[in-house]
Amino acid sequence: MTPDSPGPVRPGRAVLAGASGFIGAILTRELRAEGYEVALIGRTSPAVAWHDHAAIDAAIDGASLVINLAGKSVNCRYTERNRAEIRRSRVDTTSTLRQSIARVASPPALWLNSSTATIYRHAEDRPQTESTGEIGTGFSVSIATDWEDAFFAGELPQTRRVALRMAIVLGRGGALAPLVRVARLGLGGTQHDGWWFRSLFGSAGRRRAGVWHERRGTKGLQKFSWIHIDDVVGIVRFIRDRPNITGVVNVSAPEPSDNRRLMGLLRRGVGAAVGLPAYRWMLEPAMWALRTETELILKSRWVLPERLQNAGYVFRYSTLEHALDELARPAPATTR
Repeated sequence: MTPDSPGPVRPGRAVLAGASGFIGAILTRELRAEGYEVALIGRTSPAVAWHDHAAIDAAIDGASLVINLAGKSVNCRYTERNRAEIRRSRVDTTSTLRQSIARVASPPALWLNSSTATIYRHAEDRPQTESTGEIGTGFSVSIATDWEDAFFAGELPQTRRVALRMAIVLGRGGALAPLVRVARLGLGGTQHDGWWFRSLFGSAGRRRAGVWHERRGTKGLQKFSWIHIDDVVGIVRFIRDRPNITGVVNVSAPEPSDNRRLMGLLRRGVGAAVGLPAYRWMLEPAMWALRTETELILKSRWVLPERLQNAGYVFRYSTLEHALDELARPAPATTR
């Protein structure tokens, strides 16, 4: 480098909203490693608070990239209070960011917003893609559609918007941790849908609220769509560098598995020779005790990343076996 060389060009500022989870923490680390100045918006310091609209505007004005991951975990019981917070933490925060982007003098070129592959219907007959997928029904789907409606509302002529319809994200300490614990206890068999009372454990109220999981004859064959955390990071970079990609994008691996194969791989990983199957009449009281919902394990999510594949994205982890083998290895040492 010559003495009067301007030096390396920094990528600019990236704003991450809702970055306290494991996806946000990894994206923050990776963006900073690329040279981004990363500003955070969230519930806890040092992040800018959601109610401080002036500070949010200051963070977004002049930023090159905004990524919104905000949203209460759906791994909870869908009580009235939790349903309200699941909706508010997605829809209201997205609206806050959209209003800020519309106000600022120098809006970001790209806004990536979390969405969910759960927006598609229960699918055992064929895969759901961006072009042919069918939107489902019920509480979870209504949240997803309201979330995307808030994201795409209004005109933002200087900002490209992409909704990331994420499948289950696999990473160390992520969504599979409870199933791994179950497999170690010898209970890591398939999960079967079936009959259940209409009134026990709040079933009647959940039906009225639209959160009742309708019976399906899955028999452990419900599809399991997933994505490795490394591919989430890779897809963020891929979309950032391709200005022709807008709208909704399925963030899922190209080879979905099913519940039977998933549980078999988890048993192999923990060295469990036996895994007892669990039927809905067993799962409902268990999920009630664990304060979560059977929908999370009984809905068949069969999602394919049509747009990413057509655009030429090469997945680092395309098979569940490869992804789980990598996650079973000790985490690589990180440098600060």
